[in-house]
Amino acid sequence: MRLLLVEDEKKVASFVGRSLRENQYVVDMAETGEKALEMVFQETYDLILLDIRLPNLSGVEVCREIRRAGMDTPVLMLTARTLVEQRVEGLDAGGDDYLTKPFALAELHARIRALTRRGFRGGAKLHIADLEMDRQKRIVRRAGDPIPLTAKEFALLELLMLRSPEVAHRTEIIEHVWIHGLDMETNIVEVYINRLRRKVDQAYPMKLIHTVRGTGYQLGEPTAA
Repeated sequence: MRLLLVEDEKKVASFVGRSLRENQYVVDMAETGEKALEMVFQETYDLILLDIRLPNLSGVEVCREIRRAGMDTPVLMLTARTLVEQRVEGLDAGGDDYLTKPFALAELHARIRALTRRGFRGGAKLHIADLEMDRQKRIVRRAGDPIPLTAKEFALLELLMLRSPEVAHRTEIIEHVWIHGLDMETNIVEVYINRLRRKVDQAYPMKLIHTVRGTGYQLGEPTAA
């Protein structure tokens, strides 16, 4: 399994790189965002570990460019930032998860395993009512119209479609979409559900995303009262 580690702090890069190689990963390294982009267009990686704070071209900008190019390689953002708003910036850019520095190597390896083992249980293509998802190409359409989604929005919709017609519980959403979980008091799940509703439901007469009060969310055609 080949990984790309993008980190400008040489001591951190050396320490992390050595640990990854000891766990049988093939590791390439880049110290700048520009070099990282050059490498991802030349080599196929199973996962990218991307520091947000890079000189000149930031990790957020690198991630955006990777996604604009249509690459769906999992991206684990590495950051010293702790505010939710700043973490969300990396996720909205297309990052699949984040890890806050300093981190334990055991946690890093667990995140890598989680990101690289995600398969296509339930099929590569999902279809509910007039909503379609191609999980491999990461394309979503509603009534034939393309719906652009961020990485987290895509993961959230994917879970709702996989669970349909059952309810996706809030704790399940957190564990699936954010992998390592979040503070249960945060309202970030509700924030993302609202974003998803604006994109998936707002322009269409039939609403597919439903709140199950006190439990979670359900995706499907409305049922008669």
